[in-house]
This record gives sequence, structure tokens and C-alpha cells, in this order.
Amino acid sequence: MADRFAPGDRVRTRSVDVAGHTRLPGYARGAVGTVVELAGRHPLADERARGRDAEPHAVYHVRFAAADLFGAGDHSVVVELWEDYLVEERA
Repeated sequence: MADRFAPGDRVRTRSVDVAGHTRLPGYARGAVGTVVELAGRHPLADERARGRDAEPHAVYHVRFAAADLFGAGDHSVVVELWEDYLVEERA
């Protein structure tokens, strides 16, 4: 499967609340960031926590402005996110 995103792509995280385990931090839900790099392919932790088999999915390092996540800060934060949590951000 081809990678859906490339370094420099602007993405938005999904903003849905899920029942049970998720590796998508609440503070990053609905936030817009920039893909830094592909961080490999790993089974989706959400599925494994539910006892399901999971195929490897692309995982990305995504950079966010701290102010966008926390309302303050002049630095950036990089979060490791599965492709399943991301959608393309259109300008």
C-alpha cells in the first residue's frame, strides 16, 4: 500500500471520541499539523488493545504549533500518529 501522506503535507487529526483505547491524544484531536516524516508501519494499537489482529499501517511524525494544541507557547510539538487518525487538510 502506498503512503497516503508525504513530508510537508498538511493534515488534520480526526476529532471523534472512541470507546476504549486510542493512541490519538485528546489534546491533538481536530488539530492541523504538518507531516515531518514516515515513522514506519505498525499494527494499529487501538485494534490490538481490543484483541483484534491488525495489519501494519503507516505511522507519521506530525508537527503542531503548541499554541494550536494548548492555547499558548511559541514552540512546536511532534506527535507520532497512525495514518488512520489523519485526513488531508485542504487550504
